[in-house]
Amino acid sequence: MTESERSLRVLLAGATGYVGGRLVPRLLAAGYRVRVLARDPDRLQGRDWLPRVEVVRGDVFDPASLADALADADVAYYLVHSLAGGTGFHERDMEAARRFGQTARAAGVARILYLGALGDPRADLSEHLRSRQQTGDALREAGVPVTEFRAAIVVGAGSVSFEMIRSLTERLPVMICPRWVYTRVQPIAIRDVLDYLVAALATPGSTGRIVEIGGADVLIYREMMLGYARARGLRRWLIPVPVLTPRLSSYWVHWVTPIPAAIAEPLIEGLRSEVVVRDTAARDLFPAIHPMPYRAAVAEALAQLNAGEVESAWSDALATSQGDRAPVVLAAEAGMVYERRQRVVHASPATVYRAFTSLGGERGWLYADGLWRLRGLMDRMIGGVGLRRGRRHPSRVRVGDALDFWRVEAVVPDRLLRLRAEMKVPGRAWLEFEAEGRGDGTTLLRQTATFAPKGLAGLLYWYVLYPIHRAIFAGMLAALARQVERATESGGRANAVNE
Repeated sequence: MTESERSLRVLLAGATGYVGGRLVPRLLAAGYRVRVLARDPDRLQGRDWLPRVEVVRGDVFDPASLADALADADVAYYLVHSLAGGTGFHERDMEAARRFGQTARAAGVARILYLGALGDPRADLSEHLRSRQQTGDALREAGVPVTEFRAAIVVGAGSVSFEMIRSLTERLPVMICPRWVYTRVQPIAIRDVLDYLVAALATPGSTGRIVEIGGADVLIYREMMLGYARARGLRRWLIPVPVLTPRLSSYWVHWVTPIPAAIAEPLIEGLRSEVVVRDTAARDLFPAIHPMPYRAAVAEALAQLNAGEVESAWSDALATSQGDRAPVVLAAEAGMVYERRQRVVHASPATVYRAFTSLGGERGWLYADGLWRLRGLMDRMIGGVGLRRGRRHPSRVRVGDALDFWRVEAVVPDRLLRLRAEMKVPGRAWLEFEAEGRGDGTTLLRQTATFAPKGLAGLLYWYVLYPIHRAIFAGMLAALARQVERATESGGRANAVNE
């Protein structure tokens, strides 16, 4: 990278989205100065890269805030899409893109980069695919050169299209499918998409070009689903029928997967269109990028899921922003289901951390210890590790420690403990505790139970046992909060006596 390229100031609109959330750290690693436009900056909390970027509060529909965000920017990424907004998303996309292009021109932005949808514009494309391509046209109207990448399904943990296919394949041994399972598609790994988006900044020849990008394989959707099943060791049967309309299919997806019907319907409508790369622009402009095969892309996505390291998910951009955090959240995203509980306690983060890192072993789990022992006994009966392992030290933990039927996976002193389950379950499970100081002498104690189910059996396991898990985890969190507050009060009284 030349010195002039390194000094580029990059504005990114859409950092809370799936691709945008993963693009920011890649741009930073490449040495660019990054500014992000966020309608609600609080939604960016917890991102590792947040301290290294400039954040501007604003909205693509607000000209004043948009001007502030684009001021002094050399190039801008436009990764905004209003599909989740329900009906009228096409009109909103056009309006937002035109405003962005006009404001970018007024601010002297040299180039806009945009990720749109693959598909032959001369074909009978769905409204969703047509909208994505016309958004690129709207960005170009003001005269700012646009580099428009067009991609089909992005394969990665958390991508909405891939998650729809993944969820259906995981949960249904036999699937009644519409005829679109025989439509050709050229899926691309999220890593390859990011490579193209970053490389374009240092590739002047891509300016003002439409670049079609795809993976190494051209498949039909049936092959994608069965390929995913093979990677997971699942046997699946697909039965195509001609009577399932996109609307009926979207209701089915709504009930079987975490994706709501309002999002599923336009996506499914788009699956009837063949989406394959038709020119060689990507290979000619970016000869160093060699897109990976579908099998490798799936393996990479599964590795992220198994490690619990999903950087971003399609639902990130859809979460409701609220001033006060909900005390209990039950949700499903990126192939996982999770329950998050949190409460404010009058204690320091260090005190809270010492409390949850002392759980297990002889001390027990503070609530319903009989049920914990019963679960350990059941695990031993089917060949699992049970609760016999205890813990290495009564209060200290380190990564790799066995802790009853958990394994310590991550430790951040005075902040976080993440445990990975080693009991026998149809999937993979984690239990995480976090202590977040609030600046007023209190701490937000957060407890998250996460489960990545394997197949229908895993999903049934989670929901059948959820009432029991809910009671146990709620009781444990309450007991932890009482314990740390008593410890704080005792410490305060001791200090008063000493004084």
